[in-house]
Amino acid sequence: MSVTRMHIVHHKEEGAAMTAGLKVAFATTDMKHVNQHFGSAKSFAIYLVNPEQSGFLEVAQFGKLDQDGNEAKLAVKFDLLKGCAAVYCQAVGASAVRQLVAYGIQPVKVSEGSTIDDLLAALQDEMKAGPSAWLARAIKQQSQQEDTSRFDVMADEDWSE
Repeated sequence: MSVTRMHIVHHKEEGAAMTAGLKVAFATTDMKHVNQHFGSAKSFAIYLVNPEQSGFLEVAQFGKLDQDGNEAKLAVKFDLLKGCAAVYCQAVGASAVRQLVAYGIQPVKVSEGSTIDDLLAALQDEMKAGPSAWLARAIKQQSQQEDTSRFDVMADEDWSE
């Protein structure tokens, strides 16, 4: 299966890109609605979200996919979603759920007609009000990853005894 990825590039005059937040993915064909089953999703839109703002990061489109039970084709999707806290989709099989959770990615099943904008707003509201268990784990994991970068900065500093 082939995958095509397009990333957003920010110019200085547009302002700085978001640098902190959780990455979340949405199974979508129109970039507005979550309208795909995880296994047969033709594309994912990936956003960076924090309690104050959200920003579009990239879109990944896949070649032809069939709902044929062949789970080997999911490896490309799991690889793409590494680093994401969650993936929103209309449906997801039990085996895919187990694999996503093993990668630390929370599958979130949404109802038909759900918009990405509404789901982003709801996620931000949940971040502000008090996160659910999976979201609290994702925030904790993300903050631990950010904290380790301070050691890199310290290692680059001049030290004298």
